[in-house]
Amino acid sequence: MNGEDVPPFHETYKFLFEKEGPTKCIKAAMVVEEEQLPVIDLGKLWNGEGEECKEEIARASREWGFFQVINHGISKEILEKMTREQVKVFKQPFEKKKGKESRSYLNFSAGAYRWGTPTATSLCDLSWSEAFHIPMLDISDSPTLDTALSLTMEEFATRVADLAQKIAEILAEKLGCKSNFFQENCLPSTCYLRMNRYLPCPMSLQVFGLMPHTDTDFLTILHQDQVGGLQLVKDGKWIAVKPNPDGLIVNIGDLFQAWSNDVYKSVEHRVVANPFVERFSTAYFFCPSFETVVHSDSGEASVYRKFSFGEYKKQVEVDVKELGHKVGLPRFLV
Repeated sequence: MNGEDVPPFHETYKFLFEKEGPTKCIKAAMVVEEEQLPVIDLGKLWNGEGEECKEEIARASREWGFFQVINHGISKEILEKMTREQVKVFKQPFEKKKGKESRSYLNFSAGAYRWGTPTATSLCDLSWSEAFHIPMLDISDSPTLDTALSLTMEEFATRVADLAQKIAEILAEKLGCKSNFFQENCLPSTCYLRMNRYLPCPMSLQVFGLMPHTDTDFLTILHQDQVGGLQLVKDGKWIAVKPNPDGLIVNIGDLFQAWSNDVYKSVEHRVVANPFVERFSTAYFFCPSFETVVHSDSGEASVYRKFSFGEYKKQVEVDVKELGHKVGLPRFLV
């Protein structure tokens, strides 16, 4: 795929392809089967089946770490508009996306635009994708919030934030926690939006669209197109997630696994590269402030020591820089 909107993957990572050669294959396409995630109808919360719905959410979080929600209250019109607007941005020339012109045009702070994997030392570490990772403060506090994209992001994020709060409260309730932890600590101003574009990749068996990882937050809510490519680990094997046109994907992050004392699972997942079709998605990361301390109040012996979100993020950054990959929760075991 060539074009002025495409990042220079071949030139930038030429040394990796020369070092490892065309026969290097990470088996990204070897998946046992495609499966539908648990699909939870949130309409049950308001039609007399609320307890059943809450148990379904908790069960999926324990057994899968991932699930899809339908009747989630976010209109198809908003979701389609979000996709249209982000496609327009990604189709801008690469030089414009990565330069100062991008920040003035999009009202994003420096570093919002990311592509590839700067720390990659092998093909297994390379992600064939580009993204805008945007603190919600960049949107809500922007004095020039007048672009169609910014307005659409704000509309999308406002509704998804409410959904994330609701799901977090349900998961806390099913743990027996009645506190206002999430209302007090996970504010719109502490959360992030990430727009992703996975470009067609001629070496799709050699690199990932997004390398295997777990999410660092409490919850991630994902809106994706119908191209597919998301995979996750279930019962020790990789499976492909079948897209649901009516669903949003919800997954547990590291912080929720620690906060729940390993009851809810932050599951490793990845995106495989597609040789022919590009894929778009938008993720909302439900995060606390950096000062927020994460620990379990379950009454049982804690699996993890107390740590702040800022401490956790810093450790992840150190590990990625020094080791080339994230270590995550094992660093914080008691």
